[in-house]
Amino acid sequence: MLIDTHCHIFFPDYDADRAEVIARARDVGVEKMIVVATDISSSEKAIALAESYPFVFATVGLHPHEAKTMDDALLQELERLSAHPKVVAIGETGLDFFYNKSENETQRQAFSAQIALAQKRRLPLVIHIRDAWDAAFDILENTHKEYFREVGSIFHCFTGDKAIAARATAMGIYISFSGIVTFAKTDALKEAATTVDSQFLLLETDCPFLSPQGFRGKRNEPSYMVTTAKEIARLRNMQIEALSEMTTANANRVFGLS
Repeated sequence: MLIDTHCHIFFPDYDADRAEVIARARDVGVEKMIVVATDISSSEKAIALAESYPFVFATVGLHPHEAKTMDDALLQELERLSAHPKVVAIGETGLDFFYNKSENETQRQAFSAQIALAQKRRLPLVIHIRDAWDAAFDILENTHKEYFREVGSIFHCFTGDKAIAARATAMGIYISFSGIVTFAKTDALKEAATTVDSQFLLLETDCPFLSPQGFRGKRNEPSYMVTTAKEIARLRNMQIEALSEMTTANANRVFGLS
């Protein structure tokens, strides 16, 4: 019993075999999937896919790469889409100062606007951060603290260390690990996965990206999350069943699922 808290199976990568990909995930115990949007078009696609399966849920949001497209009309459309009953979060949003596909200040503005929308809608944020931890915390720590404690948010595809994870969980932000934790030479990430507060631990694939060890070079898919779960169970000296139960409860709680 697992929940893939971040996947993009509405992407064209799956057009030829999407139903089979979903079936494989269910066969290995991935009982729910959160399909995560990056712009208006993908928000609509995520919702459409979620409408097709009772165990699939959607987010709506604007990725930091696309922050330059943010305007009042787009924000209003995100708010309209966020009212759909299968939408469980706003995102992915955040800051990416590695690729800098949008100017840093533009990213900050788009991130802040989506934080405000999430607060208004009482939905968690799905947050993408790359090479921008200090800037992200500057924004997040000036957000109304009770929002994170009461609603929660997620640092998806976490790549920080245990100190960053502890700083986040102290605010009420969940930490989601992808297949990166299975890679060699990721000692700081493995340490974070070992030590992060169990109440805030989540799992994801971020597929079609970041296939775990054993599937490197292949298109990632939700069924491969079992490999990531086994690695984190090993790191935490837990049985896989206990880790699955814990992370499923966490995901159900933060996304408001039954």
